[in-house]
Amino acid sequence: MKKISIFAMTLVAVATNAAMAGFQSDTMQKTNPMGGFVGGTENIVTVNQVKEMRDDVPVIVKGHIIQRMGDEKYLFEDSTGSVTVEIDDKDWRGQTITPSDTVKLFGEVDSGWFNTEIDVDYVEKCN
Repeated sequence: MKKISIFAMTLVAVATNAAMAGFQSDTMQKTNPMGGFVGGTENIVTVNQVKEMRDDVPVIVKGHIIQRMGDEKYLFEDSTGSVTVEIDDKDWRGQTITPSDTVKLFGEVDSGWFNTEIDVDYVEKCN
């Protein structure tokens, strides 16, 4: 009887794991440390659009970092204007960027009372 109980519990555990093996929630896919394909096309927005967005909206902008403005603060520019961005040291990911380099900045809108900035999560140098 003891062997049958252990066999039944093992069978239930195996069946449950097999049923869950093909399922990954959106959260699991986005935080996969191994990398890989996550979603469709990138929705790149302009600096002018960023200035109209609400706080904490995720954004991707493409343009040039043209000037250092202070500790972790930089001036970013695209064809529609410029905005201050905050880039932590780790977010450069070992890349060297010059004002002539085109970059994509992935981050969130940081909208305050008097100005709007982008809090950058990471920088990607474009080819």
